[in-house]
Amino acid sequence: MGKRVQFQSNGHTCDGYLARPEDGRGPAVVVIQEWWGLVPHIEKVTERFASEGFLAMAPDLYHGSTTQSPDEAGRLLMELNAERAGKEISAAGQFLLSQPECTSKVFGVVGFCMGGALAQYAATHDNSIGAAVSFYGGFKKVDLDWDDLGAPMIFIYGQDDGAVPAAEGQALANKLTRMGKDVEAVVYPGANHAFFNDTGPNYKKEAAEDAWKRTIALFRTQL
Repeated sequence: MGKRVQFQSNGHTCDGYLARPEDGRGPAVVVIQEWWGLVPHIEKVTERFASEGFLAMAPDLYHGSTTQSPDEAGRLLMELNAERAGKEISAAGQFLLSQPECTSKVFGVVGFCMGGALAQYAATHDNSIGAAVSFYGGFKKVDLDWDDLGAPMIFIYGQDDGAVPAAEGQALANKLTRMGKDVEAVVYPGANHAFFNDTGPNYKKEAAEDAWKRTIALFRTQL
């Protein structure tokens, strides 16, 4: 269902993993990696979006590097330039929108861990984004101007996440609601960081399945 493709961003060539829906047509979704890189799990998630009828792509923000080591992942994360990554996310979205099989005029973004923070970044920097979902995003310090958020957004957290506290996410969602933004925070009791990743030790099936349903419902409504 998926394959590696290349697209242009800010004068350079980027790689990504593209998955098309079975009937060939669908709205665009950009999937943003965890700090491990564009690993098979993220490719699988991209294929899951395609199986739900979306034209989906995960850009390779580490440009070929992947790791299973938390120390190495931390190094790659620290070396990542958020502005450049944001441009590559936007370029991936524009690539999808330019495809003849794309049925949407805007694209969705969804990210996990580091990618969740970058989903927030992208949604506050690109008005071509029609909906966004941030799974426990907060590892990457990025420059956010929430006044520029125009798309509906879901913030997803695990109640037991010590790395990205759910209370902080709920407080952010409350602040944005007071600003008139269309946002929702969803907190899953008993869930830890990276609970959506079914290849990791913190996978929590019930929470992951519900978060997936919410994500698909938002994208189907908004894209």
